[in-house]
Amino acid sequence: MKKEYGQHFLVDRNILEVIGRLAELGPDDVVLEIGPGQGVLTRFLAERVRRVHAVEIDRALEPALDGLGENVDVVYGDALRIELPRDATKLVANLPYNVATPLVVESLDGLPNVGLWCVMVQREVADRFFAQPGTKEYGSVSVLVQLAAERTGFHAVSRTVFRPQPNVDSALVAFRRTELPADYGRVKELVTAAFAHRRKTLPNSVAQAGLATREDAAAALAAIGHPAEIRAEALAPAEFVALARALP
Repeated sequence: MKKEYGQHFLVDRNILEVIGRLAELGPDDVVLEIGPGQGVLTRFLAERVRRVHAVEIDRALEPALDGLGENVDVVYGDALRIELPRDATKLVANLPYNVATPLVVESLDGLPNVGLWCVMVQREVADRFFAQPGTKEYGSVSVLVQLAAERTGFHAVSRTVFRPQPNVDSALVAFRRTELPADYGRVKELVTAAFAHRRKTLPNSVAQAGLATREDAAAALAAIGHPAEIRAEALAPAEFVALARALP
């Protein structure tokens, strides 16, 4: 185990049944697991689904991940840098804390066949996924996840299910894909720029990112019924889609 990988391994088998329920596992599922660690969840998945693709960055864990079953393939590499299996229909994982948010965000459009996510993440990250506009938890990840999916389950998780025990609380969160906006790529770019400088007004953030002039951004905001002084956290996810379409 290497500290820089943010690894906290599952050791309590009771939580596996909760994962199985929230992930709605079935015999035809092809599951992508990122950060299998010592293979506790991997074995559980392999007994219930058609195939498991496990991606592990730490080759020191290779002995623990050998011989997990004929329907398990383990790939060693950085999940943020390698090409992930495109046939996965579900992403089920105890995600390493330091990469959880970018992995989920990139999978929304990068893995279009994934229809359901069930991920273990830090509690504050889980809260961000479906945070409401105007709250301190609301940010770019909230908008992007909510434009792509709807929450189907949530389960707070005790620190005692991990070794080593983390010094933060965790939660399981499950969400199912909805239909992405046709211009999701452009919306994603806008959302990322809008939240990059939370203290700035939205037109200033958009202009600083080079997506539009401040004047054009202000005009687009006016077209969807908002003043130029508004900040990103005040807009609901659907309003970012409308704003992207109003920009020249």
